[in-house]
Amino acid sequence: MEEERSVDLPNNFSEEPLSAQSLTRIRALIINPSTPDSTISSLFETLTRSLELNRDPNLLHHTLKLLSDLSSHRNALSGLVLDSLRRHALHSAASTRLAAESLDVVVSIAERGPALAPAADELGGGVFASLCFSSPVSVRLWLLRNAERFRLTPYLEFTVFLGFTKDPYPCVRKVALDGLVRLCNACVVEDEEMIRGCYSHAVALLRDTEYSVRLAAVRTVCAWGLWLAASNLKTKSQCSDEVFVMLCSMARDMSMEVRVEAFIALGKVGMVSEDILLQTLSKKVLGINKEKRLLGQCCGEHFEILVSSAAGALVHGLEDEFFEVRKSACHSLSRLVVLSAHFALEALDLLMDMLNDDSLIVRLQALETLYHMTACDHLKLQDKHMHMFLGPLADKSNSIRYAARKVLKLVKLSVLELFILTVDALLENLARYPEDEVDAFSVFFHIGQNHGKFVSCIIEEITRQIEPTCEGKLDFDNVRVGALIVLAISTQSSGELSCDISPTIFSYAVTMLGRIADALSDVMSQSALLAFLSKCSQSARLSALDFTESEHLFALTKVGNFRDYSNNNVTDTLAMFLPRKIFGASEIQFSGITHPRQYPTLHLDYKLEAHDEVIKSLNAILARVKDIWPLVLTGNLYEVLRILRNCKEELATFNANNSTGVLAFTLQYLRVIKLLSKVWQHFLPSRFLAYRMGTLDILLAKLDRWLRELRSRFIGLSKEEELHVLELMLVTCTLRLSKIEICCKHSTLKRLSSTMLQVEILLKEESVQPSEFEIEVGKLSSKIHTSVSGGSCGPHLFEGLSEFFCLKQFVFCGRLEHVEAELDVPHNDSEHLLCFVPGLPVGISCQITLHNILIESRLWLKMTMDDGLTQFIFLDLSLSEDHDSYRRFSFLAPFYKTPNAVSFTLKLCIGMESPFEDVQIVKGSWGPKRELAYLCEEREVFLSLLTKG
Repeated sequence: MEEERSVDLPNNFSEEPLSAQSLTRIRALIINPSTPDSTISSLFETLTRSLELNRDPNLLHHTLKLLSDLSSHRNALSGLVLDSLRRHALHSAASTRLAAESLDVVVSIAERGPALAPAADELGGGVFASLCFSSPVSVRLWLLRNAERFRLTPYLEFTVFLGFTKDPYPCVRKVALDGLVRLCNACVVEDEEMIRGCYSHAVALLRDTEYSVRLAAVRTVCAWGLWLAASNLKTKSQCSDEVFVMLCSMARDMSMEVRVEAFIALGKVGMVSEDILLQTLSKKVLGINKEKRLLGQCCGEHFEILVSSAAGALVHGLEDEFFEVRKSACHSLSRLVVLSAHFALEALDLLMDMLNDDSLIVRLQALETLYHMTACDHLKLQDKHMHMFLGPLADKSNSIRYAARKVLKLVKLSVLELFILTVDALLENLARYPEDEVDAFSVFFHIGQNHGKFVSCIIEEITRQIEPTCEGKLDFDNVRVGALIVLAISTQSSGELSCDISPTIFSYAVTMLGRIADALSDVMSQSALLAFLSKCSQSARLSALDFTESEHLFALTKVGNFRDYSNNNVTDTLAMFLPRKIFGASEIQFSGITHPRQYPTLHLDYKLEAHDEVIKSLNAILARVKDIWPLVLTGNLYEVLRILRNCKEELATFNANNSTGVLAFTLQYLRVIKLLSKVWQHFLPSRFLAYRMGTLDILLAKLDRWLRELRSRFIGLSKEEELHVLELMLVTCTLRLSKIEICCKHSTLKRLSSTMLQVEILLKEESVQPSEFEIEVGKLSSKIHTSVSGGSCGPHLFEGLSEFFCLKQFVFCGRLEHVEAELDVPHNDSEHLLCFVPGLPVGISCQITLHNILIESRLWLKMTMDDGLTQFIFLDLSLSEDHDSYRRFSFLAPFYKTPNAVSFTLKLCIGMESPFEDVQIVKGSWGPKRELAYLCEEREVFLSLLTKG
């Protein structure tokens, strides 16, 4: 074995240097753990001899790399490798680069073997210094950048870096300055004269012609200047002032990067005299008293001259043309305002201007600076500041509004007028951006606690706005009412209130407990909040005169906020606030589902099985979905989307088990209601300020498709459940017909008539009364029945129908089976393509699995090219085998219209003709006759041109 491994090596090591091919074979032997030790020893001798014979820099580089690999794979040879490098490479006169690379190998060996570290330390220092002063620029740069690896003594490092700050090459000067900063951070120098020397050298380089050197000099002046100030407590203040002024002199540097670094460094100076701070806010040079002149001379004889360079430094930074500079100036200001209340007051005007900056980043930093001012109690707002200060609450950026509210949580206002302005601005913020509710409620709580006396002055006005109207109406979902309730209860929790608050307000707060608890989660838990409200309202009991019966029912539905709190304690406590006598013999339940007997409806006649907890929980979610309709009618889309998102997140926590069908149906139903809410915004009056999302025709097309899937892809829908879906289809048709720009009026009219006919049949079978909306649609449908073309039917006939529609609660009455399909094309992806010949059919092998598909269903394989060309293939289910609830079979799908191209992609999907659809979309041609409900996600198939050979 040894002979086999040695045969590849040169026969005469003493006369012939190693070639590149030999080095490659040697590396394979080194990294192979099964190579015998005798062969490894021979390789070591070969490589050592190569260092003497070889003069090719590239081969020498590889030889050194192999020696490094040898020491790492064979630790026993590390000492021998180190000695070899010391004899033949480190002091090589042929190449300083070779010596530098050898030193790198030596250090690497020492890092892997602690036992060799002393020998490497003894060797490395002298070689490092000699190489630094004799190597070319590239080697010198490499050595200086990696100096910390060579474990040099602090004195040697200090000498080398300090010496090279005067190197003729700018890149070397920069690296030397960076090295001095590393030395300072390591705190290895304690001699004050050495510290002052580093600082002085860095100050001199602040005027270097190269911006990269000036950039490094700013960092060095900051690091060593602050270390110099800290080294002598007697002169700390004066030295800090001098460092601050030196850095201010770079605030107007020609380089943007240098200016940014200068302001970052200014923020690191933790002690500055107030008169110098004030000087940075004034472009006019201010006078410095005699005492200051004398103290300043302790650290620099040119101190008075340099003070003029600080004039207006922060002003220039805040007015800079580059947003990076303005941001760094704001950042330094956030550190400096802590040092002086007078300085913070003077800087406030400049800071308010930054709240209108064009850059989002700068505005955020300005708000962060205001937060620091508020935290140290240096923010003193005046009436002239309030317009700018409250302006960010109306900003389009959510992050800006959040940062502004973060400041408001801490701010302390001096007069009642400023407090009222702040409350009004927050209420306007809520009206414009309902999605900010949680954080805004939290702000109301904190400012109420911070300004209890001001709240007591306006408590009567707050109570008047919270109390029901003269008609007895109280909107429990009004975000303004919720904010005022939070403001009222905040003062009671602080214990500083000087006037009484009506206990009824705390009763009202219970109806919004979930929303308030979310906002106050950083202050108290929900159980603590509920106990607090119970205690504060224990003297108040709502009577039958307080609310009308319908408003109590509305309050109960709003208890959907308690969806996560269905334990007995919450139920018992909540019962204190809602009197039973209003409901007569009806029993109030707070399990998440409310069935008041005063409102019998078609779907509430069914009783759910007690053991089916999944069905009960899903109905509780659907009950909350029904309650969003008043929000949809008022254009509060953001709140609607938030509630639906919460419902979807709660749905994701369910364990499917045997309830896959109802879970899938509920998820699809939530999507339908979300899309219907978006569509409805396009039909609201402009006074509701509805935020309209998406193009109407696209939204309606999606809504049509999803409703069709909702009805077609689920087996086991009861007649009541089917009626609910049909009514949603009716309202979609009427919305489409009420807009003149929507096309396909003829087919929509036929779909409306067909759907209405199915509704009438189901109503007759169940002997129930139609809803008001169904009655109005039926009247209109009978009018246009004789003129199915709809030529005389204008949009005005359908405009008023939407006013009769009101979303009902959907209640599951049993189990559902989900109709779905799985489609796979084996052995095909972007790397494994099917071959085709242009113009000839190509067969695509498909593996298809169908779940809960009835034998009479008409299924189609839809094949679509990138350019939109579509082909349909009928799937004959009689050829498949039935396995209980699923069918599985293979199918070779032919695609006939192969293009003249090198490659193309097909998208495959399985669709099912709607068995309930009477409107045929295609006549006299091959393909589906009715709209398709798609049963799976699209599957991409990749095809490539068949080539010869």
